[in-house]
Amino acid sequence: MGAFLDKPKMEKHNAQGQGNGLRYGLSSMQGWRVEMEDAHTAVIGLPNGLDGWSFFAVYDGHAGSQVAKYCCEHLLDHITSNQDFKGPDGPPSVESVKSGIRTGFLQIDEHMRVISEKKHGADRSGSTAVGVMISPQHTYFINCGDSRGLLCRNRKVHFFTQDHKPSNPLEKERIQNAGGSVMIQRVNGSLAVSRALGDFDYKCVHGKGPTEQLVSPEPEVYEIERSEEDDQFIILACDGIWDVMGNEELCDFVRSRLEVTDDLEKVCNEIVDTCLYKVARLERRSVLCF
Repeated sequence: MGAFLDKPKMEKHNAQGQGNGLRYGLSSMQGWRVEMEDAHTAVIGLPNGLDGWSFFAVYDGHAGSQVAKYCCEHLLDHITSNQDFKGPDGPPSVESVKSGIRTGFLQIDEHMRVISEKKHGADRSGSTAVGVMISPQHTYFINCGDSRGLLCRNRKVHFFTQDHKPSNPLEKERIQNAGGSVMIQRVNGSLAVSRALGDFDYKCVHGKGPTEQLVSPEPEVYEIERSEEDDQFIILACDGIWDVMGNEELCDFVRSRLEVTDDLEKVCNEIVDTCLYKVARLERRSVLCF
């Protein structure tokens, strides 16, 4: 989606940090796209007494950057401030975290819809979101769209999120029930993802709830018990990375690089550069490793 430049913009945006026993690095590049539409969130130490918790996310915007930018600034607050997330006394339970994440996604999507309507529908952008919320005991993988998160444990791919594509049977069924169609593996022949934040042109079917629309803002949330001895690293990346490198290939690539360097920014830059060399045209590519 979107127009291309005559020459790619090769400058990279990098970030890194550490805390709570974690280190992270980030790399993003605009590439051939007219506008940089990706964004990210990296927060070590969450509010409301959750100092030992962390949150990381990558947002892959399309048809504009507004939704991705808004989510990177406000999604975490929508998650941690809603009543479903908060525990009755002390840290939230596993089910409270999962419920609160879902509620936070639905809340921010509705909030952005209201903002868009006040602007007379001027904003038609959307964004996928892939993230992890890490507590002292659990890692919660969060996915809405076709960006992907992966956990490497014991030198192997232990877990990865499932892409939300219109061709997926369950996603296709929802789209058709909402009066839409899947053509050339796209919603109504246009949008390549079946779940996303924003994209309000695909969320206006009367009589259907927010999770029953052509495009749903509902995330899938998976909890995995942490293993300090065996967990090696997590990768969050937009589809521009995964379209070029598969799960096992990227896991092996990162693991091999970490054997010779502990500079996570450098590793992320090498992922982006490798994807550039493998394809004729590099779209926006963002990757976060920790």
